[in-house]
Amino acid sequence: MLKSILSSPVTLPELLICLGVSMVLGVLVSWVFLHKSRHSKGFALTLAMLPMIVSVVIMLVNGNVGTGVAVAGVFALVRFRSVPGTAEELAAIFTAMALGLATGMGYIGIAVVFFILCTAFTLILDYFNFGMPSHPWKRLKITVPENFNYDGLFDDVFGKYTLKANLDSIKTTNMGTLFELTYSIVLREKNISKEFIDELRTRNGNLNIVFGDFADKERL
Repeated sequence: MLKSILSSPVTLPELLICLGVSMVLGVLVSWVFLHKSRHSKGFALTLAMLPMIVSVVIMLVNGNVGTGVAVAGVFALVRFRSVPGTAEELAAIFTAMALGLATGMGYIGIAVVFFILCTAFTLILDYFNFGMPSHPWKRLKITVPENFNYDGLFDDVFGKYTLKANLDSIKTTNMGTLFELTYSIVLREKNISKEFIDELRTRNGNLNIVFGDFADKERL
């Protein structure tokens, strides 16, 4: 079960078996990692196709050093042209590549066993909310007029409603007539209260306030 099924050269039945298993495992990996996360259709399709693509690449290399170096160069170019992903996306991509490597070398049994264990491990950790912070960081953007002294302007409000509040950046907007202050905060309660927003509005002249979650890649 854990031995390679490939002969040299690769026959058509062996090729179809490896590619078929790669396609099935690719679709399943895509579903496991993306069924509860926000993602694009393109990323889901790419993740489903990746094991099959890697599998074919490994079959074509098949011990050829020159071809292997060329393939490594191509992957390096793809890496530097790609958009940085989240930690979860990177884990999904590495899992799909590992499955493609296994099927490309003919180790169908190892690929299936690895997929089953990886899926079970991922679902168990997700079920128990492993790594989920009890008080997650939030992003808060507050717009204030240019004539406001923003230094310490919201300290007492933050002290009342947050556990931590850090000023991350200051940006001028509207031709320099406004400042946009970006904070990373940890709320005392799970949900943001209307009173918190109302008190901020009274301090910033009722200008824009934007509140939301951090993206995963921003917290790496």
